[in-house]
Amino acid sequence: MTNTARPLEGNSGEHKREHRQRVLKGGTIITGIQNSEVSCTLRNQHSGGAELKVAPDSRVPDNFLLYVPVDGIAYRAEVRWRRTDRVGVRFTGTAPKPKLHYG
Repeated sequence: MTNTARPLEGNSGEHKREHRQRVLKGGTIITGIQNSEVSCTLRNQHSGGAELKVAPDSRVPDNFLLYVPVDGIAYRAEVRWRRTDRVGVRFTGTAPKPKLHYG
């Protein structure tokens, strides 16, 4: 008997998604343009990236530092997708806590 509820994955070209832990953390997108910062909320997170919620009119660059005070880490982030007030990012590394950010 075959399982018809789920097709075989094979070499479909789709990437297997890593489990994303739901979180509710405050963060700051540091753009590097004249010390510009954009507030955001991390909605889910895993070792390779996160989903951020931002104000719909926020300008989020393709690459930035994402400072998460509760983690004490600034993640180097690259935008993978955008939808209205949500941004999916991939972490490409980390950096020390930004000196001018006190959050």
